[in-house]
Amino acid sequence: MDQAEALLIGGRAGVGKTTVAWEVSALLRAEAVSHAVIEGDFMGQVHPAPEGDPHRSEITESNLTAVWANFARRGYRRLIYTNTVSVLPEQTGMFERALGAGAGIVRVLLTASDATARERLAGRELGSELERELEGSARKARLLDRHAPAGTVRVVTDGRTVTDIAREVVAATGWAAGPAQP
Repeated sequence: MDQAEALLIGGRAGVGKTTVAWEVSALLRAEAVSHAVIEGDFMGQVHPAPEGDPHRSEITESNLTAVWANFARRGYRRLIYTNTVSVLPEQTGMFERALGAGAGIVRVLLTASDATARERLAGRELGSELERELEGSARKARLLDRHAPAGTVRVVTDGRTVTDIAREVVAATGWAAGPAQP
């Protein structure tokens, strides 16, 4: 396997992106499928935003490129990447530059109702950020629903187990068809 492949897991805050990614990783490990996991939120988590980069896209791409280069040097070719808006078309260039031209990309948009997202966020956001997270989550859900490109696999998370959701996500990749070692 020469070309890199990326599974981009996007969705509103509270949908379960990180939890699902870790379960996808567990399922792939059980099938001896080599891969790396990157939590995209950490790639640009700085304050204040770098001058001239208010959305932190440049620092995110720079960090993703550096981290992926370390994985790629060790033979890894499959990436699980989580970030709210990673599935949007304007993110494609970042992944092609970081992983190499011709990288295969599978987009999965996790969805959840407002009630489900609220319940999950209320359990997670124990500090001062709950209201901001709820507002942002609803706004991003609308944005993602409108702008996720054709071919994006949409996976409903309401009332489902993490394992069930992860199995659906793994099926969308086709990666568990056999072992791939670095």
